[in-house]
Amino acid sequence: MSLTRRDWLKSMFGTPALLALSPAAPLVLARAAAAAEASGQRDGNVLVVLQLSGGNDGLNSVVPYADDAYGRHRSTLRLAERELHKIDDLLGFHPELAAVSQLYREGLAAVIQGVGYPGSSRDHEVALRDWHTAQPGEAACQTGWIGRAIDLAAESGAPAVPGLFVGPIATPFALHAKQQVVPAIRALDGSQRQRLQLLRDQAPRWRWLAGAGESAAPSGGHRLLDCVVGNLRAAYAGGERLQAVLDHADGAAGYPPFQLASHLAAIAQLIRADLGVRIFLAELGGGGIGGFDSHANQRDNHAALLRQLSESVAAFLRDLHRADVLDRVVVMTFSEFGRTLVENGRRGTDHGDAAPVFLFGGRLRGGLLGSAPRLDRLVGDAPESHTDFRRVYATMLDRWLGLDSRSILGQRYEPLDAFA
Repeated sequence: MSLTRRDWLKSMFGTPALLALSPAAPLVLARAAAAAEASGQRDGNVLVVLQLSGGNDGLNSVVPYADDAYGRHRSTLRLAERELHKIDDLLGFHPELAAVSQLYREGLAAVIQGVGYPGSSRDHEVALRDWHTAQPGEAACQTGWIGRAIDLAAESGAPAVPGLFVGPIATPFALHAKQQVVPAIRALDGSQRQRLQLLRDQAPRWRWLAGAGESAAPSGGHRLLDCVVGNLRAAYAGGERLQAVLDHADGAAGYPPFQLASHLAAIAQLIRADLGVRIFLAELGGGGIGGFDSHANQRDNHAALLRQLSESVAAFLRDLHRADVLDRVVVMTFSEFGRTLVENGRRGTDHGDAAPVFLFGGRLRGGLLGSAPRLDRLVGDAPESHTDFRRVYATMLDRWLGLDSRSILGQRYEPLDAFA
């Protein structure tokens, strides 16, 4: 079959396929599927990072109820022992972390205590950038730690799109890469599913395009057209993987009615489809100031956020278990800083330093990692950190994703004993 340039233009631009490809996410996912299929790099470990925006109050998340200093400094915010889901004789989970407590008892959750970094900033923008770049104080750094991991994975022959952000805010700086472009989607909502369905509906046309042969493709220096044709071929090659996403369009069933839950449901769909994405990032709290930034009237807002986190993650893990992929996935939370031990007079707390990191997954050692922050040793009314957050990153990179953390973090950090 002989094709003219006019034939190619008509076949591509005179079809709803172009409309389906115009939003970046569906095409990017299709190309990721094609790359994963071609490389054979499927069934690898997956890391899901959850950003708790605003500065989570770790002392009212994992509560040191047996420490007299806790109750003494929190006259209105202290949580009574009887309200908590006890971890041991010293600590207990917040009342709204009931689902997390159950996961903890089942060995599917771990808590890394006292996480932060030396000389940590209490400014939202600076602290978030420090956590995102993993290079505190280096304002000139133009890449995030996940972005550098994605670049390194690409150099090692990983699928074309090993990272993805799912959420309504601007893509966090942690995903900024030097070589790769990390896409973002809000969720697999109705419009996204419709676009993916359009990709599927155009399969016969794409089969013809993909099978037309190199001799049929436009050439002679028409790079833009060649690029479009190449994208179409790549997207068609991943069509069967995308079908797995469409087959689970009801994936949000069984999830609570929270925004985070819808984002995790989308991530679960993409993990089941196995498009080659290895690092996901999602967010709770809205980004920037707000969310967990509880300077006033903290009790109710913090409880609502912890409930959303707890129930959403539990539903996500149940979903992964049903799909028999739970052992491939680890969820890691982080927040830019913790809060002060001392209340501020407005029934709230101010910016602090140390905060816990939660881990969830099927192959964790479980339990508590590190000691609870000392409440008799405060800096600016807040407990000091004792576990550098880059040790947490090194644990995920070296022990879970199989990437060289030193190349990504700039120096060697000792991984934690987090995995069974």
